[in-house]
Amino acid sequence: MSALMKIDNATLVLGRQRFGPFNLMLRPEERVAILGPSGAGKSSLLKLLARELAPASGSLVLDGRALAEWPIASLARRRAVLPQTHGVAFGLPVELVVTLGRVALRNDPQQARIAELAMAQAQASHLIGRRFDSLSGGEQARVQLARVFAQAWDERKGLLLFDEPLAALDPGLTLELMQAMQHFATERGHALVAVLHDLNIALNHFDRLWLLREGRILADCDAVPACLPLLEQLYGVRMRLLRDAEGLAVLASPLQCLAQAA
Repeated sequence: MSALMKIDNATLVLGRQRFGPFNLMLRPEERVAILGPSGAGKSSLLKLLARELAPASGSLVLDGRALAEWPIASLARRRAVLPQTHGVAFGLPVELVVTLGRVALRNDPQQARIAELAMAQAQASHLIGRRFDSLSGGEQARVQLARVFAQAWDERKGLLLFDEPLAALDPGLTLELMQAMQHFATERGHALVAVLHDLNIALNHFDRLWLLREGRILADCDAVPACLPLLEQLYGVRMRLLRDAEGLAVLASPLQCLAQAA
């Protein structure tokens, strides 16, 4: 399968920090989790993929075309982004927040219908009529996910970029939204790239892992049990892997630091 996105020797400079070089490839329908300790540059890498930050060197190509050359409106239809923080300045109605995902389409007679369908797929239909600023964190997460769905609704083999989409959510809602993201991406052949902190979600719901440490890729590997030594190296802790018919679970060892255990 041909690449959806290619990143060749791309670097990013933010003040005195330098990230990269990144050499990565993403195919349609792939699900990739970006993992790493705090401050490793995970969100910065995602912003580079989204064209929110420009590379200092190297290149990024989306669907055969340099990312920098995509017209804004075309790019907005081709890739959708869920940022780490998603507050809204005013008390906008929930339906309006969702339809913001459709602003790249000048004439959109299906806007209201698609917004309604997107909310249903994000399990947010019960929030219609509410003000966004009156919602709980979990409810806001549902609405913002619906906005991303509305934005990427018409495309096929597009790119979904999520920055900690499941942070601070209860386990039941985490699984519901993860399943909604998977279903939506699979239906349309979208690739999905997400910054995560939950190793169990990464191993059970993603195909590949991009392991990032100190602004560099430590490994680009399959999300399989054999990657456990790389995860130990990434976080500097001993880990145990548990497995049953329901999936995988990773537990950090009480020994804490690898250096202490050595």
